Amino acid sequence: MRKDKKQVIGEEISDDSIKLFLAVEPADATPPSLHKLIKAYRGLRIDDFERFVTFFVQAGYDLNAKDEKGNDFIALIQDQRQAEPYIEVIKAARG
Repeated sequence: MRKDKKQVIGEEISDDSIKLFLAVEPADATPPSLHKLIKAYRGLRIDDFERFVTFFVQAGYDLNAKDEKGNDFIALIQDQRQAEPYIEVIKAARG
């Protein structure tokens, strides 16, 4: 790469695009709040996920939602290699 060229990894995602993750609904018994968090985790980079969590909380969704086995979002992703920054965002949002 030439020295005068800046490497760009992905494009800036608009707030409206991030808010689309609030519209996804589960096709099973997963609580809607938990489903939205998981979809956003899988689909957004950490900076965008942090913005998503702000919209998520403002919309009144539950950061502590649990599946039928009693697992919350952190329990479901904690063993994944890239999960730590996402877990930190959730912990910070919980206060």
